[in-house]
Amino acid sequence: MEILLQPDTWVALLTLTFLEIVLGIDNIIFISLVAGRVPEENQKKARLGGLTIALVMRILLLLSITWIIGLTKPVLTVADFELSWRDIILIAGGIFLLVKSTLEIHHKVEGQEKDPETGTPSKSMSFSAAIVQIVLLDIVFSFDSILTAVGLTDEILLMVIAVTIAIVVMMIFAKPVGEFVNDHPTIQILALSFLILIGVMLIVEGAHYHVPKGYIYFAVFFSLAIEMLNMRYRKKNV
Repeated sequence: MEILLQPDTWVALLTLTFLEIVLGIDNIIFISLVAGRVPEENQKKARLGGLTIALVMRILLLLSITWIIGLTKPVLTVADFELSWRDIILIAGGIFLLVKSTLEIHHKVEGQEKDPETGTPSKSMSFSAAIVQIVLLDIVFSFDSILTAVGLTDEILLMVIAVTIAIVVMMIFAKPVGEFVNDHPTIQILALSFLILIGVMLIVEGAHYHVPKGYIYFAVFFSLAIEMLNMRYRKKNV
């Protein structure tokens, strides 16, 4: 525990925790959207269950860091283009996000998420199906999170503490974020568009083209800020 008495350790811990929270934004948005598709009595369990699985998965991957690093070695070569298991996982995750988000946007635009008789939201997704989708995306997001942690420090203890704090913070804000997203249709579309952007980024990353995440997050927060102004304008002019 002597490592926790060093000032540099706390700087690294704070930096890593902040980055893990930022990287978890896309994860919590996806979990909120998926949880909003299950029956209301199971939504809280879906959110907390999804984040708990994310925490366990990240810690297990951290304890298997040597195996994670091994996944970056090429396993497939196509016309001088090398692919590692990490690349394949990122590309598959990106395609999944593209398909999932596009279908969700289509359902909302076409009104297919509404029950034709009552006009209320149709909760067509079971709790188990929601958990399966959350686990699949957690695997992809976990790789991004773990590789970021490895790039900042080689202390497993600091990585585990930072990841745990980040997940706890996301658990605290999961409910208000989920309720806010699900109560505002335009925010739902923005969130789904954000996930499409993340899906494209994952595919590009898997193809060995690095995209600075700062640009993506800036675009998302800028769009969100504009939509918040629009919501305030509409509210004042109702």
